[in-house]
Amino acid sequence: MKSNDCSLEQTIPSIMVTDEKIDFRQYLSSAELTAIEQEVSIMATREAAGIEALKVVQQHRGWISDESLIAIAQCLHISSAQLEGVATFYNLIYRQKVGHYVIHLCDSISCHLTGYDEILEIIKQHLSIDYGQTTVDGQFTLLSNVCLGSCDKSPAMMINSTHYHSLTAESVIAILNGLSQNVEQAP
Repeated sequence: MKSNDCSLEQTIPSIMVTDEKIDFRQYLSSAELTAIEQEVSIMATREAAGIEALKVVQQHRGWISDESLIAIAQCLHISSAQLEGVATFYNLIYRQKVGHYVIHLCDSISCHLTGYDEILEIIKQHLSIDYGQTTVDGQFTLLSNVCLGSCDKSPAMMINSTHYHSLTAESVIAILNGLSQNVEQAP
């Protein structure tokens, strides 16, 4: 076995799925493999494409399961434990199932000074969830985020990749209701 190959005996500490139970060529779709190889082609090493490969698979599957993480690690010829470290460091990689819409509520000092507490309570009441939870219908997951870079327009949140700022109780309810309608109208 080459020194840069993934050991088939490694396991991710938080799970009991072993690497030998997954064959990345069978597990990852051709679209995922193509996109990952595109990312690898612009990086200095295969290992450097870790975060981008995680993002590719998450875009296709919604989150990174243990099996997905192992398959990506095999594809990149790195250990699954090493890739787990990358995945858990980056707060936009989801290691658990999330809702169709992922709400990242900024809890920076700027947001705390401009109405964060009220916005958090409105979201929690309106959706009947707390941080780290997903609504029963699977539409929304609520997460905190240390900073969304909107300190001059706080309080702020990001839902999927859309940023919202200068939030009020009324605007948050309108945003959530609008997104709920989008899901209901989807085919």
